Amino acid sequence: MRAQPELRRDLVLVGGGHSHALALRMLAMRPVQGLRITLVSPHSHTPYSGMLPGLIAGHYTFDETHIDLARLCQWAGARFVQAEATALHPARRRVSLAGRPDLAYDVVSLDIGSLPDLDSVPGAREHCVPVKPVSGLWRRWRQLEQRLRAGAALRVGVVGGGAGSVELALAMAQRLGRERVRLRLYTAAEQVLPGYNRRARRAVQAALAAAGIEVHTAARVTAVGERGVTLQGGREDALDQVFWCTAAAPAPWIAASGLPTDAGGFLAVRDTLQSSADARVFAAGDIATQLNHPRPKAGVFAVRQAPVLAHNLRAFMLDEPLREHRPQRRFLSLLSLGERCATAERGVFSATGAWVWRWKDRIDRSFMRRFSALPSAMPAATRRLPELPTQAQVACGGCGAKVGADPLRQVLEELAARFPRHCSGGGDDAAPLAGLQGATLLQSIDVLRQLVADPWTMGRIAANHALSDLYACGARPLGALAAATLPYAGPRILQRDLYQLLAGALHELAAADCPLLGGHSMQGADLSLGFAVSGVPMDAQGRLLGKSGAQPGDALLLTGALGTGALFAAHMQLRADGRDIDAAVDNMLRGNAAAARLALQYGASACTDVTGFGLLGHLLEMLGDERGARLVCARVPALAGARDCLEAGIISTMHPANLERARAALGASVDSPAAQLLFDPQTSGPLLLAVPAARAQELLGALLESGYPEAAIIGEISAAPAAGVSPVLLA
Repeated sequence: MRAQPELRRDLVLVGGGHSHALALRMLAMRPVQGLRITLVSPHSHTPYSGMLPGLIAGHYTFDETHIDLARLCQWAGARFVQAEATALHPARRRVSLAGRPDLAYDVVSLDIGSLPDLDSVPGAREHCVPVKPVSGLWRRWRQLEQRLRAGAALRVGVVGGGAGSVELALAMAQRLGRERVRLRLYTAAEQVLPGYNRRARRAVQAALAAAGIEVHTAARVTAVGERGVTLQGGREDALDQVFWCTAAAPAPWIAASGLPTDAGGFLAVRDTLQSSADARVFAAGDIATQLNHPRPKAGVFAVRQAPVLAHNLRAFMLDEPLREHRPQRRFLSLLSLGERCATAERGVFSATGAWVWRWKDRIDRSFMRRFSALPSAMPAATRRLPELPTQAQVACGGCGAKVGADPLRQVLEELAARFPRHCSGGGDDAAPLAGLQGATLLQSIDVLRQLVADPWTMGRIAANHALSDLYACGARPLGALAAATLPYAGPRILQRDLYQLLAGALHELAAADCPLLGGHSMQGADLSLGFAVSGVPMDAQGRLLGKSGAQPGDALLLTGALGTGALFAAHMQLRADGRDIDAAVDNMLRGNAAAARLALQYGASACTDVTGFGLLGHLLEMLGDERGARLVCARVPALAGARDCLEAGIISTMHPANLERARAALGASVDSPAAQLLFDPQTSGPLLLAVPAARAQELLGALLESGYPEAAIIGEISAAPAAGVSPVLLA
């Protein structure tokens, strides 16, 4: 049995910038027992700024230029929370996140980068494409390319005269060519690249001229509108798209936190990379200004800060001495010139040519290999947090494993305040269900082991998964009881986890108007969460949906895509793309309530939800001994990346059992590669419906319009097969 307790403190890394990506890798290579690390980022992939111009120019792919944070966290044993930070509360040690509860911390580190200043020029925020965040830039850039492919001729402006602006303009010129695009670069300075030496500026100016880019110096943009920009002096230039790449600005919530900032609003930090006013707040990268050594906002400084940041985060937790960071005064600048050519500059040194680009390419690819080629084995914990007991107590069983009364009470009180209509903060041993009035009562229970590391998202998935059993019967929920098992930890960690877990569940339960009436919580080896749910028929006449009832000639309709089993098996093996995991989570959170209502409206004859037994296993339950079916494997919708995982032999542990069951019923046809998706176990999966053929297309259209974009007709119900004939024919 495991020792109790294990987890003692929370380190929260807010932002997926260069410093945090490197620091997390370093912390994982020398882990601290009792320390839990959580990385918060709005996106699963973070770009490497040094390769962004090459991505725009077409020299690199998206995967070559982005760090997969979800994969990195899975490897590092850290939690990945996909969310946007909106506020910092140092006194309460909490980070506010958009659309979800605050995240508590013991120590927090900020590496959220900076944003172009869009507020100093009227119209810039409404009509420009900021270069940061890069996710937005990449999306708008792809849209611009689509307009060009459609035959449009465009006038494009880039505002800013620094290295980032120049590289972006040259990359665009390389990718778009001159035939249908007119590129202009605007800078308020007297020349591009102020601060660079003369030879470097001449090389860049020559590259801009060769690319056909109009350079407008001493041209301060004073306003931006739908049709272009207005320059100081009143001149107006017509433009179809404006990219904004001016001086960096901080997120406004940094100053709003009350912590000291520099004149520009960036967090003021000491040489140890700690806030000058709060030792528990660390920061690195563009968002921070080192008071004793201020430097320009450039990625090279963030990379150099990472080793000191990683050391000091570990040392602070272990009550050991911290190091001071001394940034270099001069740094090597390597600028891409659109083509596979670059300029190098440091001090009075400058060089330009294809060999410089190859040099830069080697440096950039070497950096990215740190995250694409992660070590296959992680070391054991090297140090313990000071407050862990020297002699571990064996964890108790029975009611001795329950979560403590005080943490539980505080969680329930806070949740009751957040969800007053859907969470009871009381301590009664049982709760009544209201509003039955003689209606048929349906009950179901479902429990999931941890699938995702983020407890709030796990709570949402578990609630959706449990509610789906009611929806598959055509029932609406009345109430739920929770059963939660939390990994062994200290009281503070237990309280934080239980709150996040139940807050996520209540987010979904409240949306379904399903109160959480109570439940049971305990400690164990692994996290799990389940719900017993009760409901009554959705239909005013009390009609329900059942597994049986399908008739020959009925169409088989699936309301969503499959593949969660294979994708999360791949994620555990570090072989899944974080974007595919994002899409799978979104799919699990879609919910089946609207689909169930439509199934009743359009007269579905049978319904079940596709979960652990896979599509074919649940279809066999629907058919029983009296019906057969024909399935078209190519029509079965799959989540992005799922078929690739299955073709690579990556399967869930439940997959072989599902396959063997199907093989016993169907024979060798189940072994075809196209059929493997049918045996993949699903979590919070879609509904499988049998629908009269005359109404199948209507129902499909209604599902597509109601937020089920992968819904598809995948086959049809047939009469019972003859003895010895497979009940399901795969096409």
